[in-house]
Amino acid sequence: MFRAILSLLALLVALPAFAEEIGAVSYRFKWLGPNDKIAIEAFDDPDVAGVTCYIARARTGGLKGAFGVAEDPAQASISCRQTGPIDAAALDRLKSPHEVFSERASLIFKTTQVVRFWDAKRRALVYLSYTDRIIEGSPQNSISVVPVGLK
Repeated sequence: MFRAILSLLALLVALPAFAEEIGAVSYRFKWLGPNDKIAIEAFDDPDVAGVTCYIARARTGGLKGAFGVAEDPAQASISCRQTGPIDAAALDRLKSPHEVFSERASLIFKTTQVVRFWDAKRRALVYLSYTDRIIEGSPQNSISVVPVGLK
């Protein structure tokens, strides 16, 4: 029983970050259900204290969007910034690449993800956002780079 609880806690700790919606704007009117919108969300890197990423994603409205069965477009933009002190000594121990954010973009099979890379040579954190699907993903992507102070 104790091992099961520890395993569950370890799984929860390893999960990607959750995003907080900052705001949204409508870009297409829908007669029934909510309008299509572009949502801006923020999440803190779960492994690198002091880094926050902002992601802009299209959200499909209408009746399908209202019931959570719509498929969102595979378009996202990301911008990450240093928002506090970064422990530079811990960066060389990071898993690279490592998924730091994931959220569904359809009822099943499609997700928008953010993967972090550590470029040790240039002392930079690189964040890549993209949308994948089990059978056919999209090459549309966006990156953001957070430089880390030199040693």
